[in-house]
Amino acid sequence: MQSTAYFSAEIGFSVDIPTYSGGLGVLAGDHLKAAADAGLPIVGVTLLYREGYFRQHLGHDGWQSESYPAFMPSPLLKRLPQRTDIKLYNRRVYVDIWTIEIVGFTGKKIPLLLLDTDVPDNAPEDRSITHRLY
Repeated sequence: MQSTAYFSAEIGFSVDIPTYSGGLGVLAGDHLKAAADAGLPIVGVTLLYREGYFRQHLGHDGWQSESYPAFMPSPLLKRLPQRTDIKLYNRRVYVDIWTIEIVGFTGKKIPLLLLDTDVPDNAPEDRSITHRLY
């Protein structure tokens, strides 16, 4: 059976995994939960943000500073043995694939694939492609 891939830069499905920042990410997550409940042959695809979105801090002087808490995908996500690569500006960028199941409101499940460029074989600037949501 063929599946449809639903790609979104943000997919909100768990507060423990920083793959969304706001309403559009929550909407994408709800689309996938509804697709699971309907039994549709669909797979979600998003990016694995190892630093997610920033935490805002306001100093006594009123100036904002940001911090980016590190997210460790294991044990919440499972890294697949397959690796893919893409050609980007005449160089190869390797992409690891992590997975988790999105559970619909009725308990039915669909797979979510999370793409990760923080791979030792990549150059430092390519490893950081998927570090931050914003």
